[in-house]
Amino acid sequence: MAEVVLIDMFSVEFTSHHYCIKQFLDAAMKIVLMKSDPTTSSIYIMYCQTFGCDNNDARDVFLHAIRSFQTLKKPIELISAAGVTATLHNVKQKLDENNISRVRIILPKNRTCLMKAFIDRLFTQVYTFEYELLELNYAQQPSDMNNTFMEKQLELVECDIQIYLGTLPGRGELTILKSPLIPENVFNHGFTTRCGGVSYIPALSSLNLYSSSSRRDSPAVVAENMRRLSMAVGFNPKNFHLVKAAHASDVWIMGKKEPDSYDGIVTNQKGVTIAAPGADCIPLLFSDPVTKAIGAAHSGWKGTLLGVSMATVNAMISEYGCDVKDIQVVLGPSLGPCCFTLTQAEAKAFYDIDKRCVHQFESSNPKVDFRRATRILLERGGILPNNIEDKLVLCTSCNQELFFSHSRDGENFGTQIGFIAVKN
Repeated sequence: MAEVVLIDMFSVEFTSHHYCIKQFLDAAMKIVLMKSDPTTSSIYIMYCQTFGCDNNDARDVFLHAIRSFQTLKKPIELISAAGVTATLHNVKQKLDENNISRVRIILPKNRTCLMKAFIDRLFTQVYTFEYELLELNYAQQPSDMNNTFMEKQLELVECDIQIYLGTLPGRGELTILKSPLIPENVFNHGFTTRCGGVSYIPALSSLNLYSSSSRRDSPAVVAENMRRLSMAVGFNPKNFHLVKAAHASDVWIMGKKEPDSYDGIVTNQKGVTIAAPGADCIPLLFSDPVTKAIGAAHSGWKGTLLGVSMATVNAMISEYGCDVKDIQVVLGPSLGPCCFTLTQAEAKAFYDIDKRCVHQFESSNPKVDFRRATRILLERGGILPNNIEDKLVLCTSCNQELFFSHSRDGENFGTQIGFIAVKN
């Protein structure tokens, strides 16, 4: 597996000590030579964009020293920006463009904790980092490197990341789909599309709203996407709760102990936004304008068969005294029968619910309409047909310009959500 070597020169004081430049790069060169790896595809050198601006001699020394790296016969790229966040963001884009996940960082010893703080927030566990530390005479460890010092540094890291990501232009126009079934004067709700965020990886671009250790979008980027969504539709991201999907039928009743995983949430608390993810599975939204109770559920084909939709309805009835005839249910965008197949044995359970839920049942891989199955199960549970909205159920796989799709995009897929809140 290919790797890159990243040399961090942000901390070197160039303007007054030309010797520092040569010493730093000579030491870095020794490490590269000593631990030469045939899988190294490139060498990236990151430095502050303002380096050498007022000192042409320093820049000349820097460029001359870099020429020594040409003996390694590896491509060398200089990556600079005004701050560490911006520079590492540029580094990450290059890694992602080349599908590289392994990075060996060469940096002064006293920079290690700070660099790890940036990397922990800007990268996920998809990437692996190996640190090679330089002991340099001019880069002594600060005497106040204690817990208080580090806490302040971490606060600065968080602030730097938030400010930088907040300046990035959105990709596309942030678009929210709404249902006329849910009264706007009582509830704030909607279904996101993939447009309007800052995620740049094609399968995650651009309003990806879920960060996973197995995908390349960092928690910081997803948090920025969520901030932009919350600003656009008017909710507090600090009072936001997303289903911890397990493709089952457990429901968390807010106010009680939160389970480790659940596919439904119900609440009657005002100002709290609850949401369900979807990237082929159905994000379901539930509302009762009489009791002002709400629910959100994640319903994949397994969750559909396990009855997650009615489990959410029943939780609203038992906890908040809802009448089943008052509950409204909206199905969000999901995989359609045009693109969703199961084995015949798996499809049999949907065929048993209603023959119309399965197309070409006699084939080895019948097409399954788990959205229709959801409607049928809701109606059998007592939800009035007119209180079920499925006109927003566009196929996530077919509508690539609007939606993320696991089945279409593979393992590094993005996530949209359906959200709902009781207005204050």
